[in-house]
Amino acid sequence: AEHGYNLRPRSGPSFQSYKNPQPNFSQFKASKAAKLPTFQQIKAGYNPTEEEIKGLTYKFVVDHAMTEAETCMTQMSADKGFKVFGERAVEALMKEFAQLDDMDTFKPMDASTLTTDQRRMALRLINLIKEKRDKSLKGRTCVDGRPQREYINKADASSPTVSNEAFMLCLVAAAHEGRDVATADVRGAYLHAEMDDFVVVKLQGKIVDILCERNPSYKKFVVQEKGGATLYMQLLKALYGCIKSALLWYELFSGTLIKMGFKLNPYDNCVANKTIEGKQCTIAWWVDDNFMSHVQPKVLTKVIEDIEEKFGKMTVTRGDEHVFLGVKIRFPRDGTVGVKVDNYLRDAFEAFGEPLTRKAATPALKDLLTIDMSSPRLSDDRAARFRRVVGILQWACKRGRPDVDLAIAFMRSRVDFCTIQDWKKLRRLLLFLQDTIEDERIIGADDLRELFTFIDASHAVHENMRGHTGGLMSFGRGVFHSRSTKQRINTRSSTESELVGTYEYMPYNIWVQNFMEAQGYKLKSNIIYQDNQSAIKMESNGRASCSDRSRHIDIRYFFVKDYVRRNEIQIQYCPTDKMLADYFTKPLQGSVFRKFRAIIMGWEPLSALHDIGELKERVED
Repeated sequence: AEHGYNLRPRSGPSFQSYKNPQPNFSQFKASKAAKLPTFQQIKAGYNPTEEEIKGLTYKFVVDHAMTEAETCMTQMSADKGFKVFGERAVEALMKEFAQLDDMDTFKPMDASTLTTDQRRMALRLINLIKEKRDKSLKGRTCVDGRPQREYINKADASSPTVSNEAFMLCLVAAAHEGRDVATADVRGAYLHAEMDDFVVVKLQGKIVDILCERNPSYKKFVVQEKGGATLYMQLLKALYGCIKSALLWYELFSGTLIKMGFKLNPYDNCVANKTIEGKQCTIAWWVDDNFMSHVQPKVLTKVIEDIEEKFGKMTVTRGDEHVFLGVKIRFPRDGTVGVKVDNYLRDAFEAFGEPLTRKAATPALKDLLTIDMSSPRLSDDRAARFRRVVGILQWACKRGRPDVDLAIAFMRSRVDFCTIQDWKKLRRLLLFLQDTIEDERIIGADDLRELFTFIDASHAVHENMRGHTGGLMSFGRGVFHSRSTKQRINTRSSTESELVGTYEYMPYNIWVQNFMEAQGYKLKSNIIYQDNQSAIKMESNGRASCSDRSRHIDIRYFFVKDYVRRNEIQIQYCPTDKMLADYFTKPLQGSVFRKFRAIIMGWEPLSALHDIGELKERVED
């Protein structure tokens, strides 16, 4: 590029500066023996020929593609797995079929007894080969359930999973009360649930021979269709891929817990509680992954044994360190819990696909929310990587890195129209995360019945002149919930922006109040902090505090007044220099950033806000 060549790819196989297409892979391998100059030689002053530039460029593209294939494409179809791994893939799939057969997943059917429509609508079985990190192989069988969408309503098949907010609150309660903790995985969870309707699946090709080798009784049901072996079977268990499988498993598992004496939390139906020997036992689950806690280890052992009696031996982890949904959890036994997501961050760095060689003091610069409309759009490849990285970070940072919530919120709003400017902002965020990858989020509680909420808003900071809302909740150490989001309407003043911000974040506060009460912790104090006196008066008094200039504000933004009147919340003034939610409304820099971040990440208690004096923001990088 420094020598004047335009190396930007276009939609076709060639580059803009070349008239002829690039050589194919076999041509490249043949020319690989030719000695190409190194990038160090070019940097030192060597002037490469056009052919050498083409060779270097193609070498980089091919090497990068092969690296991506080796690291990312670890799961493949069974047919491809047979070609790549040979008998090892066959053995892996045989083990998968053995599990399915042992659990009576299928019932072979005589094809002549099926109607034409039943055979036409039979769901296809998909068989995959997965190479694990330790290079071992695992076979996976699932159903292509997409045709079921035509006749099964989504609302009739939706299955809940524990919300992130509820899970964090379960962690905080377990840490605060010094409970013994266990995580457990139900093996082949879906296969324990029986299908509630008649579903026909079909298997075709070489896979039929493998299944029949495992169970010879299937052979007499094999027919020839379109020149290949085909086997029709009735699906008896809720195999992964069917639209209703997740719901059937949820109903079975939650029903089992209810029969054991557990009661579901009405504000999150994937959290169940039971009082055992005078103390609460809590189970929170995400599909087949379970988090359990009770102050007495022997009680927890008995609960695990009761569940295993129904669903078989589980993979159980006991002690103070766990991995739940890829998130590392640590209980230091000081009333707090530590959460780390470094593995997810490494996945994001890899998905970014470009070197991250510098350091960054903050996740974003002052211009984070500024959009350059003239910035070129990203190429299709970069745009795809942008979306993947943002998706990974959104999942990980909601669980372990609330300190980058604002930057993620902005990136999330740019996935449909990402530009070179957005790519640079994402790089900045990744540089910061790379430098702080080992940082651990700490959450704790001084009192589970005293809730502190901070709500703030920045007025007209987006390109369409809308405001930005930031909010967080804490029980005294770290934050267990935070939110940073663009406001949905335009407002005329900063006071109106504050009102809209309260309206947008208050439902989370109300939900926490209800959830905690259902868990047995009725709040005795629920304080909301804001830094706008006019907004506080309007929220406390409603229309009575409105002037002619504010009477146009929709009545829905005053619903908080009812909670104030019933003494369910108290609104208190917080000086701007101590407004912790300011962290989620604008990209802070310097000492303000460092102090607020330490409190949000739980390294310093919430009471440290009282020690904040004159802190100054730093604008430069």
